[in-house]
Amino acid sequence: MAENPEEVLARFEELTVLEDEFDDAELQILRQQNALTSPLYAKRAAVAAKIPHFWALVFEQCPPEVDQHIQPSDSKVFSECLETLEITRFEIDDPKGSPRSFSVKFGFGLNEHFEDKVLEKKFWFRRSQGGWMGLVSEPVKIHWKKGKDLTGGLTDAAVKLWDAKLKAAGSANGDAKAKASSLPEYKALMKKIEQGEEASLSFFAWFGFVSSWRYVSAEESEAATAAELERREKRKKGEKVEDEPEDEPDNDHQQTEVYPPGEEIATIIAEDLWPQAIKYYKSTHEGDDEELSDLEVEDYDDDSDEELDIRGLVQGKGKNSKSGESPPAKKRKT
Repeated sequence: MAENPEEVLARFEELTVLEDEFDDAELQILRQQNALTSPLYAKRAAVAAKIPHFWALVFEQCPPEVDQHIQPSDSKVFSECLETLEITRFEIDDPKGSPRSFSVKFGFGLNEHFEDKVLEKKFWFRRSQGGWMGLVSEPVKIHWKKGKDLTGGLTDAAVKLWDAKLKAAGSANGDAKAKASSLPEYKALMKKIEQGEEASLSFFAWFGFVSSWRYVSAEESEAATAAELERREKRKKGEKVEDEPEDEPDNDHQQTEVYPPGEEIATIIAEDLWPQAIKYYKSTHEGDDEELSDLEVEDYDDDSDEELDIRGLVQGKGKNSKSGESPPAKKRKT
């Protein structure tokens, strides 16, 4: 016997209410998890600081979804001067923010490519008036040394367009009303993107990422969240709920997004690489003992004054290297 359409709709509404409750529970879990793990991450940071190239080795073993975006030149920078990584949930206690927001902070030593000792990129979890939910960010200025920009000018162009949008909007939230395509900075960035379409995109271009959809301001997100909470209350009471308005795409933004997979990469770093860093570090040494047992005695040069780079040797990369040198960079991707 066919079920009454009204009964089907009622069951659908019940499931939607339950879905809302699961979402609330997930946010509570995030808050509790943050409280429990923050002291542990502080202890891990203290231990990692004593281990040469800890974070470089972690990134060497990173998930393939991230690894495929790390070019040999990026890997060289990581291996030579990446010193720290830190993820913080900066809106965890902000009633107007979201526990899903986070920042990714890289700490670097001296290097030949940029002046910055710290590169931090923030990601805000926002909701649009049309129901889209996701992470948005702002382009980060990297102070490249002359002739050493690994992104070919993409991050600089992204920052300039962002600043031009802010100026055109006459506000500090980036929600520009003016047509972005009319700005000279828009055309300059488009040219950079078109010129680099066939080239391998440096991981550092990720610092220019804004959104996989469009930028959503804090004000729009706050209003959209309040409207969604009202709809939830109505659903709980069994009242009729109006559909959300359709979201308007921002074609101008889509054309000038310098790093489309930026949200995915940020999420993997924050939710996989960061909490599982010890596992990834340990994986760089898996099989070392077994492989070392197979080495011929003749492979060692007893007369050498240099320390043997064991890790490089067992991976087939190495010769003797002095203590403190960087681990080998990755081979060029094909």
